[in-house]
Amino acid sequence: MPDLSHHARRLRDMADTLDAQSQPADDPFTPHPDTLKVIENRHTKRGQLNYAVPAVLQLQRRIRRYNADHDIPHGDIVALALDTWLRVKGYPPDVKPPATGAP
Repeated sequence: MPDLSHHARRLRDMADTLDAQSQPADDPFTPHPDTLKVIENRHTKRGQLNYAVPAVLQLQRRIRRYNADHDIPHGDIVALALDTWLRVKGYPPDVKPPATGAP
């Protein structure tokens, strides 16, 4: 017979890990603090994200206008929006928090 305390301990550890990855905020669209650290680090390696989106949504125009109004780089706007949406849907990143300090 398996040791139930061992399984309970493992479940508690997994729950703690999940809680550490994604703490819900009062507003689900509040960017995650770890994401903000990544966005603020200009030394973070960046990649291009290309997806076909409906032109009628005018996403590129709206992103440019938001950038002009708030001076947030285009890539950061997209990263913050996608990361927040995916976290709310239950898909946090499988990465360790970024290291502090310069590379």
